[in-house]
Order: sequence, then structure tokens, then C-alpha cells
Amino acid sequence: MAARTPRVVAELGRPETPEETAARQAENSLRHRQRQTVKNLVLALGASLLLVLVIVLLVPRSDTPIDRDVDVAAVAMQAQAASDDPLAVPELPEGWRANAAELRTSAVDDVTAWYAGYLTPGDEYIGMYQGLDANPTWVAELLARTLASGTTTIDGIEWTVYDNRRSNADVGNARYGLTTEAGGSTFVLLGTGSPEEFETIAAAIVPTIEALD
Repeated sequence: MAARTPRVVAELGRPETPEETAARQAENSLRHRQRQTVKNLVLALGASLLLVLVIVLLVPRSDTPIDRDVDVAAVAMQAQAASDDPLAVPELPEGWRANAAELRTSAVDDVTAWYAGYLTPGDEYIGMYQGLDANPTWVAELLARTLASGTTTIDGIEWTVYDNRRSNADVGNARYGLTTEAGGSTFVLLGTGSPEEFETIAAAIVPTIEALD
């Protein structure tokens, strides 16, 4: 059997030594293992993404707003300790649902507010805020710093109106809003409901407002 001719290293212009041969083979082996590792990672990632896609396709989805059926009165009883003013718990007609109720503290000016979120019979949103010792900055932030468009009187209570339904600006949920003050509380109603739906919830908290005057 003929002896194997040593590999000539072009850079050196001579055959490579046994040590250089061993080093080259070790480096080639390392590169091969690295390529295999990357390949395996890519395959594993692809399999994971495929599994996620299958799960997403199988899970049923709905465009209907989430209805958590929150007991606003029960939450208000627990939250009442934070306020000397009675907290508003509107009694609304059938078809209205509450999906949130809690005390919220503004990170901007440290105002604490009693909040309840409602879904109207038409699945629109109206949020009710009762700011405790609130200030104009807090009100302005809630209403996306929009300007008042007028006033309206609902069951003897005068409200300031913020009608942004025709605005091209991004006002979030402040498409329509009502504000009024009584005692140490500032009431803000805002959301995407119709003026008639706002009137319904405003009328429902009139007993609380009258108790504060």
C-alpha cells in the first residue's frame, strides 16, 4: 500500500506537520458540531412555533366584550374605608354589566378615585370615576386633555359635556364625557356609549351626588 502524501499547506508552502494535521481535524470537527447545534436549534424553534400556531387556531375566539359580572356594591363596601364621601353604586337597568370595580390612584398627581367600568346593552363602554379630593389636572388627564363642549342638566344636576365623537385626534376612550362635582368628590363619566346611555348612568348616581351636597 502506497504511503499517504502529506497535505501541503498553501500558506506555508510545505507539507503540514502531524500536529498541524491534528489541529486542523479538531477544528473541522468543532465547526461541524457547531453547525449541527445551530441546525437543531432552528428545527426546535420551528417546531415550537408550529405548535403555538396550532393552539391559536384551535382556541375559539369571540369579539364580544368580556363580561366579568363584577358585584360593584360589594367592592364599594370594602373600598368605602378610603373615603368619607359615600361611593357611588349606580342601579342600572337590565342589560348593563359591570366588568371592573376598584380604587385607583393616579401616578401623576396621587389622586385616589373610585372606579367602576360598565358595558352598555349595546356593548359600548362607560367608565365611572369618583375622584376623592381631585384636581383639574386629574380630570384633564382622564379626558385626554380635550375641551368642554357645553353643559347639560340631568335630574337637576348640571354636568359639563365633553363631546369628542367627531374628533380626528386619538382620545382613547374619551369619545364622550360628563363631569360634575359634589362635596369632596369629582365625578367623571367617559367612554364610547351614546349620550342617552351616559344620561342613564348619570341619572343613576344622582342620589349619591345629592347626598354629598
